[in-house]
Amino acid sequence: MNDWFDIQTIIWIFIIIFIFHDFEEIILAEKWLQKNSTLINKKLPRKMANAIIDQLSMSTAQFSVAVLVIFLFVSSSTMMANQYINGGPFGNIAFFVVVTLTFFLHSFIHIGQSIFLRAYTPGAFTSLILLIPYSIILFRTLLTNEIITWNFIFICLPFVLLMVPVLLIAHSIGKKVI
Repeated sequence: MNDWFDIQTIIWIFIIIFIFHDFEEIILAEKWLQKNSTLINKKLPRKMANAIIDQLSMSTAQFSVAVLVIFLFVSSSTMMANQYINGGPFGNIAFFVVVTLTFFLHSFIHIGQSIFLRAYTPGAFTSLILLIPYSIILFRTLLTNEIITWNFIFICLPFVLLMVPVLLIAHSIGKKVI
């Protein structure tokens, strides 16, 4: 793989993967929720179903704003990771690892939702064919080139939880802006 792509290229590809994944969600989420809210209510306890439906009840424009907010984290973490590789002044690989781990784990949520609901959910397709394979290649490359270690990944893992409020705030901003 290193013959085709260098480490920086693999890091920059994260932005492209994020965009394709979120395009799938942006394009399909609003209509999907309208068609499947009954299914969600049927499969989940009422309080949980209502909370999920409330959180996801956004127009396509509102969801796009939320994605833009999240994109700021994705792009800044990617730039900082490349600065880290180059020894630049804003280099930080930890932030990038936390953000990429978040999206790697997020992909399993999409797949789990599809399995649980026994239906396609927006984001499941790109999670399966893009996000999971990319994450495996990315982490393998970072580990093989000794940019990070398994211990470093485990240290970063709890910080993934800090991304949950970021995602919730992004959704809130999306709802308020438009």
